[in-house]
Amino acid sequence: MSRPISAAWRLSAGLFASVSLHSLDLSAAFAQQALAEQLPPIEVKQPADQNRTRARATGNGDAARPREAATVAPAGRGAGSSGSDSGAGDGGIVGAATTVITAADIAHSPSQTLAEIIAAQTPGAQITTFYGGPIGAKTSVDLRGFGAFATANTLVLVNGRRLNDVDMAQVDLSTIPLNSIERIEITRGNSGAVLYGDNAVGGVINIVTRNGVGGPPVTARIEAGFGSFNTRLGNVSTSLNSGPWSTSFYGNAVSTDGYRDNNRYSQKNAVGNLNYTTSGLTAFLTVTGDNQELRLPGGRTVDPSIGLDELTSNRRGTSTPFNYANQQGYGATAGFTKTLVNGVDLIVDGGVRDKKQQSAFFSSPMPVPAFFTSTYVDSHLTTWSITPRLSVKSLLLGMPSQLLTGIDYYDASFEQNRGAGKGLAAWHNYDLRQQTVAGYFQHALGVAPTTDISYGARVQNVSLAARDNFNLAAPFNADIGALPLTSSETQYALHLGAEHRLNDVVSLFGRAARAFRTPDVDERLSSGPSFDPLTFASIPQTFQLKTQSSQDIEGGLRLKGGGLQLQSSLYLMDLTNEVHFNPVLFYNTNLDPTRRYGSETSLSYRVNDALLLRSGVAYTRAVFREGIWAGNDVPLVSRYTASAGVTWNIWQNYLVLDATARFWSERRMDNDQAGTQKPIPANGTIDLKLSGQVERYFWSLSVNNVLNALYYDYAIASTFTDGRFSAYPLPGRTYLLKAGATF
Repeated sequence: MSRPISAAWRLSAGLFASVSLHSLDLSAAFAQQALAEQLPPIEVKQPADQNRTRARATGNGDAARPREAATVAPAGRGAGSSGSDSGAGDGGIVGAATTVITAADIAHSPSQTLAEIIAAQTPGAQITTFYGGPIGAKTSVDLRGFGAFATANTLVLVNGRRLNDVDMAQVDLSTIPLNSIERIEITRGNSGAVLYGDNAVGGVINIVTRNGVGGPPVTARIEAGFGSFNTRLGNVSTSLNSGPWSTSFYGNAVSTDGYRDNNRYSQKNAVGNLNYTTSGLTAFLTVTGDNQELRLPGGRTVDPSIGLDELTSNRRGTSTPFNYANQQGYGATAGFTKTLVNGVDLIVDGGVRDKKQQSAFFSSPMPVPAFFTSTYVDSHLTTWSITPRLSVKSLLLGMPSQLLTGIDYYDASFEQNRGAGKGLAAWHNYDLRQQTVAGYFQHALGVAPTTDISYGARVQNVSLAARDNFNLAAPFNADIGALPLTSSETQYALHLGAEHRLNDVVSLFGRAARAFRTPDVDERLSSGPSFDPLTFASIPQTFQLKTQSSQDIEGGLRLKGGGLQLQSSLYLMDLTNEVHFNPVLFYNTNLDPTRRYGSETSLSYRVNDALLLRSGVAYTRAVFREGIWAGNDVPLVSRYTASAGVTWNIWQNYLVLDATARFWSERRMDNDQAGTQKPIPANGTIDLKLSGQVERYFWSLSVNNVLNALYYDYAIASTFTDGRFSAYPLPGRTYLLKAGATF
C-alpha cells in the first residue's frame, strides 16, 4: 500500500490498530516542519516612538502634509532596500491592514522566538508550537485561520523576496537571526498575492534586515546567555563602512536539551551582506547559511477507554526516543537598483536557495527498520530565481503616482528518497521540478489630497513535472509507485484598495482581492486515495490536486492622535479547492468551499517617553461552507485571541521592564473536522523581562510563562477511537539570562 509523505503514519495507524497514536502526531508534525530558533537581542535605549509605524498601511494620517506617491509594496520589494517608499515610512499596501514590528519591539520582547513575537504584537496571529521554551523550530504563524495548513497560506519574505519553498516544510522563522532584523511588516489578507504570487492567502510577513549602510566605520556587538533545560546561546554582529562600500555580518548559535525527553536541539545561523551605495546605483550581495539538529519526542497519548493519560503521568516523556529531523541550508542573493531617469528605477535581483533535510521515524521502541514501523526520508530542494522590475514615481494628471511592474521567475528542483532506514535502498525516489513565470503590476494613485487608491493584477503560470522512481525490491517495501504527472496551469491575482483620511486623526480603508495557492510537492505526494476504502487494495498516487483560490474583502478604520493609535478591521474570505488532509481516507484532497471571517483590532498608547502600552484582540472564524462538514470549524483555529503588553523604562535605561500577555480560546484538534472530539483547551501565558544598560554593557533576565501554565496548542485526534488523542505538551515556567557588550 502506498504511504505518502505527510500521511504515512496516519495511514499505518489506521490500518494497524496496534500502532500507538504517537505515530499519528509525528506525521502531522513532520508535515508542518521547517527549521529552528533564535533568541532576541537586547539593545536597551531610549524607546523610539513606536506610534510612528505601528498599525499603519499608508500615509501618516496628516491630511495637510504634502504627500509623496502612495506606497504599493512592502519596503523590502526593491533590491537591497531597507526603507519604505511612503511618506510615513510604513511601506504598506493601500487599503490593507498592516502591523509593523520594529527592531526596538523585538529587542524589548520577553518572548524567545520570532513566531511568538509576531503573535504577541499582531492581532489575530495564532501560532502552533510543538516544543516551546527556547526551541522555535517548526513553529508556524497562522494569519486568518488556516490551522494545520497555515504555513502554506502565509507568505514569508526577506527584503521583499519570497522564502516559501515548493515543499510543505515552508519557512522556519527561527533560521533568521533576530539581531539582523530592522523591522517586520505584516500585511493581513490576500492583497499581497499581486506582488508576490501564491501562498499569500492569509497574509504576508516581510522581514526587512539590517545592512549596516550609513553607520559608523566600525561597530560590533556580542552577547551570550544561558537558561532553562541547559540552554546556551551566543549572538554576534558587526559592520564596516568605507566610502560607498559597507559590509555586515550577523550570526547566532543556540543549543538546549529541551523540555521533553529526546528533544535536544542545536541551531546555527549566519547572514553576511556586502553593499555598494551611490546616488544613482546601489548593489548588494547577501549570503545566508543555517544548520539545525532536532530530536523529535513525539506526542503524549490520552485514551480514556484504556485508562491511559501520558499528559498527566509522564508529561515530559517520549515514546519515540530515536526520532530526529536535521536540516542544512544556504542561500545567496545579489542585485542592483539603477536610477534610469528621475523617478524611474530599474531593480534586478536573483538568487539561489539550497535545502537538505534528513529525518528518521520509528514507531517501535527500537531504531530497527521494519514493515510499517520505520521510515527514513532524505530530501534535497534547490530553488533559483530572478525578479527584475521597474519602479516609476511621477505625477499623473497632477496626482502622485507610483507604479511597480515586473517579472518573477522561479525554478525549483525537489528530490526525495524514502525508505525503511538510513543506508537501505529507498522505496521511492521522488523527482519533481516546478517552474513559475509571472508578470504583474500594481499602481497607487493619490486621487485627492486625502485619498489614495491602488489596483493591480498578476498572471502566473506554473509548470510541474513529477515522477516516482519506485524500487519494488527495496527492503521492507509495502508500497506501489505513483503515476507520473506533467501539468501546466495559469492563475491570476487581483487587488483593489483605497484609503481616505477624514481628518488628522481618523482614516478609513478598504480593499478587495483575489489570490491563489498552488499545492506543494509534499501535498501532491500525499494526494489520493492511496488505497481502496473497502478492500484496502493499493491505488497508485497521481500527484493531482487542484489549485486553491480565495476572494477577500476587508474594511476598517485607523485612529492616530497624541500618543494613541488604533487600527480595526472586518474581513470576509471565501475559498474554493482548499487543500486539506482527509482524516478518514488518509490523503490530501481539495475541500468543499470554506470561509474565513472576523475582526482584528490593535491599540497602542504612549503615556510618555518612558511608558508604552499596547493591546490587541481578534475574532477569527474558519468554517466549512459546504459538504459533510458544513458549518463545522476548521481544526487548530481559535475563535478568540487577545494580547497586551507594556514597556516601562523605569530608570534611564539602567532598568527597563517589559511584559507581554497572550490569551487564546479553545480550538479543534487536528484531524477533527467532524467536531466530535474534545477540543484543545483555552489558555494564556504571561512573559516578563527585566533589562538594563550601563554604557556599552547590557543584560536581561526573561521569565516566560510566569504563572507556570501547563498547556499544549497542538494535538491530533484519533480517527477511530472516540476520546483518544496525542498532544505535544509545552513547558511551564522558564528563564533566560543574557549579557553582552557593544563596541
